[in-house]
Amino acid sequence: MKNILFSVENTDPKCFWLVGYLETLLVQVWYPCTVATFSYEMKKNIRSSLQETSDSLDGIDFQLHDFGFRGVSSVESAGIGGAAHLVNFKGTDTMQALIVARKYYGSEIAGFSVPASEHSTVTVWQKEGEKEAYRNMLERFPTGIVSVVSDSYDVYNACSKIWGEDLKSLVEERGEAGHVLTIRPDSGDPATVVCKLLNILSQKFGSTKNSKGYKVLPPYLRLLQGDGIGLDSTKHILKEVQSAGFSTENVILGCGGGLLQKHNRDTLKFAFKCSLAIVNEKEIEVFKSPIDDIGKKSKKGKLILVRNEDETFSTIEHAQSLTEADLNRDILETIFENGVLSRDQNLDSIRAITASSLI
Repeated sequence: MKNILFSVENTDPKCFWLVGYLETLLVQVWYPCTVATFSYEMKKNIRSSLQETSDSLDGIDFQLHDFGFRGVSSVESAGIGGAAHLVNFKGTDTMQALIVARKYYGSEIAGFSVPASEHSTVTVWQKEGEKEAYRNMLERFPTGIVSVVSDSYDVYNACSKIWGEDLKSLVEERGEAGHVLTIRPDSGDPATVVCKLLNILSQKFGSTKNSKGYKVLPPYLRLLQGDGIGLDSTKHILKEVQSAGFSTENVILGCGGGLLQKHNRDTLKFAFKCSLAIVNEKEIEVFKSPIDDIGKKSKKGKLILVRNEDETFSTIEHAQSLTEADLNRDILETIFENGVLSRDQNLDSIRAITASSLI
């Protein structure tokens, strides 16, 4: 925060009003930037936990799944925010995100999902038909990954009795062919529920210990926690899973409104301010500094962004008076000038940037 992300300069004196006019539209980049940052921080947390508890990071791109479409304000928000999440991960149920990524960022297929039940496709079988609802999912989707929500009634009974006994052989047979069942709890305290279910499934299906000493369920069995997921709750869940002796690779997280909707412009303090004006051919540094809120003081003059030796960023003010050598440190580059788009990034190149920063 507190650094310049882009600047807009007017190139025609007759259109001096244009920069201010565009503020309302351009400041809306706060939304995808904030979603992408949230998703990125989640990935850092998951990656850190995997490094401590797992022998592999191979599945990390699918360990935070986007369930946010129905939790946002519009189809447009779903597409923009969902595409921002896909900068960091590849798991999504937000179809509109795939459309945005394809249309604007050159990605033919930016994300993936799996056959998955919802509560109504279980509860329509009635409570006495719960086992058959689960069996139906396995038989309808005999290959690949299938996700089955299992807390419509008693998730502990579902895991210990139905999955762990009644349908155990069917689950194991799918596993022998390399196919995966993902069981989804969707209520209660996330950390408590996840740890209890990991212990139940470990007792019923067994587990192995990896080289770091953490238990791993059979490769055909995983948990998907899709309720109550946020930055703080994720840290807590991962910590409790590790404390219970299980590897993070056993758990996939699904995030809905917390991923795409529970943010605003102030989350990361986005603002678009005038810093330099030319009046009668004279440059005037423009800024504000409210007496009651020093945090709202804005930057002065022409601004450039530099990368420091420790890989942090700094914004340099009064850049119109800098030497050419100092100006060459500016890492901002011209993207659009007088109707010409000079740089058009695709999703793959953006993903490469974020991936390299995680190493």
